[in-house]
Amino acid sequence: MSTAAHQPARRPAKVAYATCRGVEDVERLPVLAAFARLGVEAEAVHWNDPAVDWAGYDLVLVRSVWDYILYREEFLAWTRRVSALTRLANPARVLERNTDKTYLRDLAAAGLPVVPTLWVAPGDPADAVAAADWPELVVKPTVSSGARDTVRTTDRAAALAQVAALTAAGRTAMVQPYLAMVEDEGETSLLYLGGEFSHAVRRGPMLGGGFADAAREPDADQLALAQRVLAASAEPGELLYARVDLVRLPDGGPALIELELTEPRLFLDLCPGGPERLAAAARALLPGNSRPRPGVSPV
Repeated sequence: MSTAAHQPARRPAKVAYATCRGVEDVERLPVLAAFARLGVEAEAVHWNDPAVDWAGYDLVLVRSVWDYILYREEFLAWTRRVSALTRLANPARVLERNTDKTYLRDLAAAGLPVVPTLWVAPGDPADAVAAADWPELVVKPTVSSGARDTVRTTDRAAALAQVAALTAAGRTAMVQPYLAMVEDEGETSLLYLGGEFSHAVRRGPMLGGGFADAAREPDADQLALAQRVLAASAEPGELLYARVDLVRLPDGGPALIELELTEPRLFLDLCPGGPERLAAAARALLPGNSRPRPGVSPV
């Protein structure tokens, strides 16, 4: 009898789709179904469920963990703990940096075009906010998602009051000009899966009325900027997914408004075969298809 006959059957690969309680994640079921079609066992799991055995998964896919902003330190500790047991995508190092929007300040310092931003940490003076000559301001904390704790106003007193409220709570405030172009052209989100450009979306403004999200063809200068942003933010092959959100400044040039590497909506419904693309890119990270996970011998 051959030696192979004595080998135990290899179990199917297992993927955890990390989410949180009480959210409506429209991408979850299509992605889980796409994994199943690829022969990969995948299930949705709450990231902060203490009963989960994370070592039992070959990959933990960080997706709709949208409550992390309330528990950021706990979330980051979780990412480090999981990374010691199995593979996490995106990696813990990336998630720690990306969950605080001061990464925009670093990218601007590196010479990348970023939407003009004033930063006010606890204890800092807010004189620059009062003196800003932008007709309309957007004030938000550096740790946030969506439009949570965000104010759009033409009233300097209201802007300063929001800055004061954030800094009094020990949070850093960021102040940007409101760009009216988002009501016409909209933001352009460029989506990358497995390190490759996948698709782009025209997104309407979050602060005020607008239009429905729709697929769009990015311009050459937007693609070029997105590649520069990603190259400055992660090592080659480090990112499973990325969303680069761009706007156009008054001079017509593209600028980064946000880089989403933690829990972005990927607009897979606006990309034919989108869930399959994400599942296939994730499968390529599984043992036998990539470098071994921490502490585990190659398959």
